[in-house]
Parts: sequence; structure tokens; C-alpha cells
Amino acid sequence: MKKIFLTLFISATFLLVANLSNAQDNQPQGNGDYRTAVGLKFGPFESGISVKYFPTSNVSYDGLIGFRDHGVVFTGLYELNQEAFNVPALKFYYGFGAHIGAVGKGEIDDFNGAEYYNSSHILLGADGVIGLEYTLPGAPIAISLDLDPRIELASGPYFDLAPGLGLKYTF
Repeated sequence: MKKIFLTLFISATFLLVANLSNAQDNQPQGNGDYRTAVGLKFGPFESGISVKYFPTSNVSYDGLIGFRDHGVVFTGLYELNQEAFNVPALKFYYGFGAHIGAVGKGEIDDFNGAEYYNSSHILLGADGVIGLEYTLPGAPIAISLDLDPRIELASGPYFDLAPGLGLKYTF
């Protein structure tokens, strides 16, 4: 059942991205460089697929389907974006959001060491984000580096600060 739900969610996400890319023909670009981006994000807790969309030039929505040891986490973020260090291709962003997911039985490594969970449990919590993103001039590629402070509420409270490296295709 989980695999069916995950497959449907990923399919719906890609259909939404395709629809957004077709609808942007006569619209101004989001942050001056691109309106939508799809890519991968790598981190110590989750790595997965990310989608970023700019409804306006300085506001973006960022979604992530993160896969981790024995589980999956869905994260949604609202971000404010601005030029960093007077470099047009470099953007500073910060924001907040939430995550929901599930982790199964097994050993999970984090910065505090390994923990063993005897049963599955739900993940639910609040997220923040602060980072920099560089869009390669003349190429549809964006690279980001960020910190994601988050509080796990369902199985916690538990706080962590997860760094992330993103690589996205922009359009």
C-alpha cells in the first residue's frame, strides 16, 4: 500500500511540474533566472527528489520527497528569496514549513549515533531553512547549499540541524 501511495504521489508531482512548465510561456520568470526547478537533494538524514516553484519573483515553494533508512519523509517549505552579495545568479533564501513521514523498524544513524527502533512510527514536525543557491549562467542548472533546522514532534521532541546539497534542472 505504501509503494502504491508513493508511486501515485511521485506521478502526480511530475504531472504538476509538467503542467506548470507548459503554463509559463507568457509569464515573467520567477526569480529572474527560472520559474520551476526539479532535482535531487542530498543530506545526512534524507536524500530525495525536490521541486521548487516561484509564484512571484521573491517567494518560492519547495517540496521534497526524502528517502531515509527504513522510511520516507515529505517536506514542504515556504521561502523568501533575494540576491546575495550583489551577484545576480546567487540567491539567499530562508523560510519555514513542515514535514510528515514514517520510519520503519531498524537501526537509524544520525549525528547523535545509532538508534534502534523496535517498531514503525510516524514523523511529524516543523522545519526551517536558510541557504544559498547559485544558478549557472547560460545553463539550466542550479546548485544549492542549505541548513534545515527541524523539530520532530511525533516521536520527540527531537531537534536536529540537517545540511543539504541540491542539484536542480531549471526551466
